[in-house]
Amino acid sequence: MTGTTKPARKRRMALLAASALIAGALGAGGMMQGTAVAAPACTVDYKVVNDWGNGFTASVTVTNNAASALSNWKVEWDYAGNQKAGSGWNATVAQSGAHVTVTAPSWNSTLSSGGSANFGFNGTYSGSNPAPSTFKLNGTTCNVDSGDPGDPGDPGDPGDPGTPGNRVDNPYAGAKLYVNPDWSAQARRSGGAAIANQPTAVWLDRISAITSGSAGENSMGLRDHLDAALAQGATALQMVTYNLPGRDCAALASQGELGPTEIDKYKRQFIDPIAAILSDPKYASLRIINVVEIDSLPNLITNVGSRPTATANCDTMLANGNYVKGVGYALAKLGAIPNVYNYIDIGHHGWLGWDDNFAPTAKLLYQAATSEGSTVNNVAGFAANVANYGALKEPHFTINDSVNGTSVRQSKWVDWNRYVDEQSYAQAFREEAVKAGFRSDVGVIIDTSRNGWGGPNRPSAPAAKTSLDAFVDGSRVDRRIHTGNWCNQAGAGLGERPKAAPAPGIDAYAWIKPPGESDGASEDIPNEEGKKADQMCDPDYGGNARNGNSKSGALDGAPLSGHWFQAQFEELLRNAYPPIN
Repeated sequence: MTGTTKPARKRRMALLAASALIAGALGAGGMMQGTAVAAPACTVDYKVVNDWGNGFTASVTVTNNAASALSNWKVEWDYAGNQKAGSGWNATVAQSGAHVTVTAPSWNSTLSSGGSANFGFNGTYSGSNPAPSTFKLNGTTCNVDSGDPGDPGDPGDPGDPGTPGNRVDNPYAGAKLYVNPDWSAQARRSGGAAIANQPTAVWLDRISAITSGSAGENSMGLRDHLDAALAQGATALQMVTYNLPGRDCAALASQGELGPTEIDKYKRQFIDPIAAILSDPKYASLRIINVVEIDSLPNLITNVGSRPTATANCDTMLANGNYVKGVGYALAKLGAIPNVYNYIDIGHHGWLGWDDNFAPTAKLLYQAATSEGSTVNNVAGFAANVANYGALKEPHFTINDSVNGTSVRQSKWVDWNRYVDEQSYAQAFREEAVKAGFRSDVGVIIDTSRNGWGGPNRPSAPAAKTSLDAFVDGSRVDRRIHTGNWCNQAGAGLGERPKAAPAPGIDAYAWIKPPGESDGASEDIPNEEGKKADQMCDPDYGGNARNGNSKSGALDGAPLSGHWFQAQFEELLRNAYPPIN
């Protein structure tokens, strides 16, 4: 989200500029000459947020100051040096000679009166890299807010660390993400030195995790991680708040410590202490990317009432409203901290991609985002595929394919879903959420920590169209038995490495679930975390209505969820896609 307040220095510059305009309009006797000076029709804020000598990353925010909205916006400028603007995000960037033209994406093509849009790109140069001096928005010359020489940047732009009162549109853009030392050390010990420097999220999955680390081998509390992030020179830290009352009502492996009615304990002993730590001015330079309560709200759509997938626990949580209240409170409390970016969980395509789940979930999320004192301004976006295995992209078939005139939607694997992969689902859900009332600048994080599906069983081309099911099953890279399978999946591999702004509407590919941490156990293991044995983690389990009564596809011998599972980690390394070099 674009910041609404400029730093004090820029406010002073604006006041001085306004004073100069007024002085020029006043005569020697102090009387106004002619008419008042009109406000500029547009403002462009151009920043070089990273420069490595022969290349750079730029972040640009354009604001429409006119009284009416502007459709199909276009920004233009000329470089004074030999800069070349390359690949961009949140807009289409093109260059001819020294002239650069940036056109709006289809999903964010309108600038409301007072509204802003942010985009960025990577460029190259030799010699000097001066900022452009003149910008135009749809042909109208704008005034320029580009800071002073040596200015570290406006915290309202991606690429800057951020200060209280300002948020950026995409907290991943230009950021240096924190690498969790706990997970990194474990990955190195376990044969994963090649990936040990990848950023992963910090999970707060019970009250004690705030001060002493989350499950398993993790030893650091929240403040420890924040201090370590500063020591690393990181500008962003990813975390997951995951401790709702009656947590994960449709599963047992990841149920938590709080009972269904303990909403006050959730607020006062979990969210409030987290907020107190994150509010420390010491951490104001860090962007805190917070994924809010995975596997919660969608259960109130899919696993309640007369549906064959319903559970008594989910019916209870729907009736008492504590999922909605808990998420709303977390958004309100943490969203009040200027450098926190909240992302609400949206499950995955194999859960919510059907018509009777898709739009109702978006509406329910809006209800939660506007409860307990929260507003949609506390929501930076959504998180898809967290701790799940859905393929990022299916390269060999799409939802529009057919075999002998029959749509792939009728195949056993797709089963009338409207999506076959996570990226198409995430982009469509973002649009649906905007229709439901969320801001138009929301983005989506896609968890790619375990959805690579590489290795010897990955198809390299589309299968022959001998029959509908044979074509889909032979073409799909997602090798699960059923899209409803979620526990420690055999054959899975590491997915795309973390990357900012990889596609329209997508804020990042990110490793939210730390690779190597179990999804759950098939046998009861004594613990103080509220976690129980789950049949979906048993490789011999024959399934239920939520996975089409299919085999679970789980690896054998798994520990409790969140604890290190060496056999799974080795499988993720073997089947990584892209492969590990």
